[in-house]
Amino acid sequence: MLVPNQEKKKQRQYIPFGYKLMLTYMFFIVIPVIAIGFFSNAMYQESIRKQSRTNLQGTLLQMRDNIKYKLEDVERVSSMIYDDYSLVLHLRHFEKGWDTYDRTTQIVRPKFQNAMQATRLNMAMFIFLQNQNFNESYYGSFEQEDLDMLERKYNIYHLNRLENQNWYTTYPEEEYGKTMVWKMVQRDEEYGRISLLRRMVDVFPLEVKEIGFMRFSVRIQELFEAMDYLKIGEGSILLLKDEQGRILYQSGEVPAGVGMEEISEKDYLIITETLNEGNWELLAYVPMTIMERDSARVSMFILGTCVILLIVFSIVGMFISQYFSVRVMKIVSVLNAFREGDLHKRMRYKGKDEFSQIASALNEMGQNIDHLIEQVYLTQIEKKEAELESLQAQVNPHFLYNTLSSISRLAKFGEIDKLQKMVLDLAKFYRLSLNEGRTVIPIRHELEQAEAYINIQRTKYGDKVTISYDLDPAIVRYSTIKLILQPFIENAMEHAWFGDALDIRIEARKVGDSIVFKVIDNGLGMSPGLIRRIFDPVEGQNVGFGIRNVNSRIQLHFGSEYGVTIGSRPGMGTTVQIVIPATPYFPEEVG
Repeated sequence: MLVPNQEKKKQRQYIPFGYKLMLTYMFFIVIPVIAIGFFSNAMYQESIRKQSRTNLQGTLLQMRDNIKYKLEDVERVSSMIYDDYSLVLHLRHFEKGWDTYDRTTQIVRPKFQNAMQATRLNMAMFIFLQNQNFNESYYGSFEQEDLDMLERKYNIYHLNRLENQNWYTTYPEEEYGKTMVWKMVQRDEEYGRISLLRRMVDVFPLEVKEIGFMRFSVRIQELFEAMDYLKIGEGSILLLKDEQGRILYQSGEVPAGVGMEEISEKDYLIITETLNEGNWELLAYVPMTIMERDSARVSMFILGTCVILLIVFSIVGMFISQYFSVRVMKIVSVLNAFREGDLHKRMRYKGKDEFSQIASALNEMGQNIDHLIEQVYLTQIEKKEAELESLQAQVNPHFLYNTLSSISRLAKFGEIDKLQKMVLDLAKFYRLSLNEGRTVIPIRHELEQAEAYINIQRTKYGDKVTISYDLDPAIVRYSTIKLILQPFIENAMEHAWFGDALDIRIEARKVGDSIVFKVIDNGLGMSPGLIRRIFDPVEGQNVGFGIRNVNSRIQLHFGSEYGVTIGSRPGMGTTVQIVIPATPYFPEEVG
């Protein structure tokens, strides 16, 4: 039999970990240093490329924003005319004589002049009016227009001049407030210009009708002067293409003997941005030589650094080898897995040294923690279910007393048909409420239950209550917790009366990943203070219990981002919005 000291001595009969690690480290010192040098160089080169690309992307974005600003400036000028409804009223005035002349000189022309003065761009404006009572007023010839002479001037023509113009007849259909096209028309290409084309419309009565057409011709050089290839680098090329792929503007020259189609990503870094709502494409072609000009110097620096590190690490290897152990990395990986929530990961280590004991302890610890977490998780689920059942049990169908009273009154007066209908609706309501003990039900059942309640109230109130629906049929395949609509319909029935009649509207639709219900009435409304007391009640005041109950049940079941919100103004009615997640209900569970 071994005495304790002898047993302890036998357990220690192995090479110490420090010596093992030092020998291993000294043997493999060359490989890590070479790898570090290689990957450092590769990462630095990649870093240079990324940084260069980021800088170039930023420069291109600035160019795009500058061009976009000028394009939007012209569009803003067109909107001054397009959105001026008072101008539209005058333009659809069809009287002749002095009245039309007075409107032209005192109202119409000043508005056009103000629009021209609202921008610093040297553009020429052409207005084509359908109302021929307004006389044409222009400079030069329509067919042989001198666009440079017409800068900072406006010209008024009749719309029938455009009947034979292909760019006008093929102009897209009007989408109010959005339809506008940048295009070279008439003599734009000859003068190096481009035009913004836009209709003038009248929306009375509720119909978009063309009453004119606008054209704003601007110099391409002035619009795109921000495109300067020198901002990118010597040898770079900047292109702006329209929706057909035609080049609208180019800065920088393609190398001699090379076509644009021959430029490849091997020799150039190609960066792209979009303009004009994605219809135009801004491209930058940057020679790779710009980004790699310092690569050789950096590579030599890294190579020298690696040689120095190789010497230094070899000298101090015996002192730091103990910190680079594969076994330590195993321990760290298990600990990291535990920290990230993966408590099923285990260490597999064979041996009789310290690490076997650490591995055994870590494995046992992971198993114990996993077991404890599972117990806590189950406890929390049981607690949540108990709270939900408690809140569900608190739903107070206090209308039952009033319904039974109404049934009694109908029986007393012999209204058997109404009595039978009310009893059937009451039975249907409670059948759906019980729902075989299930808390989660299809939305279809929830709507049927609300309808059963509404039918009871219709029998009671008759034509005094008007109910309307706006329901998206697609929502019936989703699920909800039960009794989230009826309390708000009941609340409106009991408290919203404002006169002899009450209108209630029920809406339900899918919005994004949520289902949104709304119960809207035109009743008495609520003050902001009352709404605050409903969601944050004062002790001793029993206000809005049903509303809080529904809100608490939704948040307990689905999360705090869902629930009930109320919008109301005294005398204007109330809108209750109920938001739950759009969770499909399994078809086989739908009864």
